[in-house]
Amino acid sequence: MHQGQCLCGSVQFKLHQKITDIVMCHCSECRKAQGTAFATSGSVKNENFEFISGENNLTEFKGKKFCKTCGSPIMGKLKNNPDHTRIRLGTITNDIKEPIEKHIFTDSKANWDSICDSIAQHKEW
Repeated sequence: MHQGQCLCGSVQFKLHQKITDIVMCHCSECRKAQGTAFATSGSVKNENFEFISGENNLTEFKGKKFCKTCGSPIMGKLKNNPDHTRIRLGTITNDIKEPIEKHIFTDSKANWDSICDSIAQHKEW
């Protein structure tokens, strides 16, 4: 089980399963939403995601949900996988032991960033 929250603590949640399909996305949209070189997210089944507080303090843009107060990106949904929720791993407050599976959208990575690990790289999803 994992717990997470936004920067200001308004939005808090629990995950009742291990996180799967962990990726580092280098697309320009994730870079802008995260404010850094890539966004790291993982998947949980919808029924294993639980808000503790702050669900009403979320706002949405292009299927991604952010805290209205601090702007922290929390979660998103993929149209091709509606039974799962994608969690931004930077919001997880306990240790994550599940492995990162891949880098995605590496063809659009920031020109000032270098991928310095041996994790699989994919030009698209």
